[in-house]
Amino acid sequence: MKNRIRIPFAVIALILSPLLRGAEHDHKEKSAGPNGGRIITAVEPHMEFLVTADRKVKITFLGDDGKAAALKDQSVTAIGGDRANPTRLAFVKDADSLVSDKPLPDGNMVPIVLQVKVTPDAKTVTEKFTINLSDCATCKHKEYACTCEH
Repeated sequence: MKNRIRIPFAVIALILSPLLRGAEHDHKEKSAGPNGGRIITAVEPHMEFLVTADRKVKITFLGDDGKAAALKDQSVTAIGGDRANPTRLAFVKDADSLVSDKPLPDGNMVPIVLQVKVTPDAKTVTEKFTINLSDCATCKHKEYACTCEH
């Protein structure tokens, strides 16, 4: 009896599979920011999240053209690393970007919670993800900013 039930579901899955795969390609292609970092779209204007060579975080807000925009009143804070001993990052203005006051904690997999305010009176937007600092095998970016479909 179990085999009779599984066969129709398998057939339906095979029929729907190409349709579902096609829907994935309707989404906008992933792209890196102007400096090669991850684009954060939870805030408007969007921003680029980049980990620099010295493991500091660089935040650059982007214009409609996807290029760096002048900083206004935006503010960012972040907490990352081990929950038992988190690293708190504050950001200072550096030209048209915000750069963290200290580096990320050691390791290639660093969980982070970003809190972003685009204006002083705006609601805080929280973005959570894990920064994977491993090199992508197929593109030139780190995994956290990878743009390929793997």
